[in-house]
Amino acid sequence: MNRSFHLSVAVPVHNEQGVLPELLRRLASTLDNLEGGPHQMLFVDDGSSDGSTEILEDAAHRDARLTVISLSRNFGHQAALTAALDHVSGDAVVLMDGDLQDVPEAIPLLVEQYRLGYDVVYATRASRKESLALRLCYFLFYRFQSLLSETRLPLDAGDFGLMSRRVVEQLRQMPEHHRYLRGLRSWVGFRQIGVPIERAQRQAGKSKYGFLKLLKLASDGIFAFSTLPLRAATMLGASAVALSVLFSIYSLYAKLFLKRSPQGFTALVLLITFLAGILLFFMGIIGEYVGRVYEEIKARPLYVVNKITDYTGLSMEGEESSVHKRLWSRAPVSSGKAGQ
Repeated sequence: MNRSFHLSVAVPVHNEQGVLPELLRRLASTLDNLEGGPHQMLFVDDGSSDGSTEILEDAAHRDARLTVISLSRNFGHQAALTAALDHVSGDAVVLMDGDLQDVPEAIPLLVEQYRLGYDVVYATRASRKESLALRLCYFLFYRFQSLLSETRLPLDAGDFGLMSRRVVEQLRQMPEHHRYLRGLRSWVGFRQIGVPIERAQRQAGKSKYGFLKLLKLASDGIFAFSTLPLRAATMLGASAVALSVLFSIYSLYAKLFLKRSPQGFTALVLLITFLAGILLFFMGIIGEYVGRVYEEIKARPLYVVNKITDYTGLSMEGEESSVHKRLWSRAPVSSGKAGQ
């Protein structure tokens, strides 16, 4: 680490006007005390409908380190993180949420591990402030996902973390639409380490991750890194065939040697119903994989940039921003096309 070290802090935001002033103040203060610089604060406004956009753009006009990327609509948390990675310029990048549950004061701890030679420094959640039921769901999900995944995924680690420039460059080349960045970060490899950090309470507003969004994120994490559900269908089908062969042999033996036929109409109905349910369930799993292939084939952009506002005070539209290209020559301004 030397005086030429530049850090980018990327923050996706969606309707966070209540917390943004405090976040900007604490983040700026943290970067003021960080070695090197000037450092970059890059906020991605993911289609906010409150006053978040105005707060960020006003701050960008007053702080030379701040760049605001406004997307044309709400594309989702993972797409906003991808947009941030496509536009950062630092030697290392910190991803964090905009609700102050990821505390800016923990950034120096991540940078310290980066100085020791680690390319990925992820925050492991030492404690959480959510309800007991939600904490239990998170606990079980991370362990279930780790059991299924063909890539080693760290337990209890979210998107909050630091990545070196070469890790970011690898992530930029990954084209998938159903993105699970914390998993892609692990897949890239290089030297990685976890740092236990206590997750704070949300400072204002409410979480944008409801039950359905959490379920979608969980499914993205499972289907993107495991084909075990498909193999489970094969194993269960083979087991059903083996059991039916054994039962056929028993039925034939009972008929020929015991002079009686197996009874059990109720058991037969339950067995048929059970197998039909299993069949439909795994057809749904296969359909999920096929649907994801269909989404990739369409090759639509992951996000669309509406406007970029930086310290020059200029608001630049979409891909025609030659000023932005000059400022951050290594960060392409694009519509987030797959495979860029």
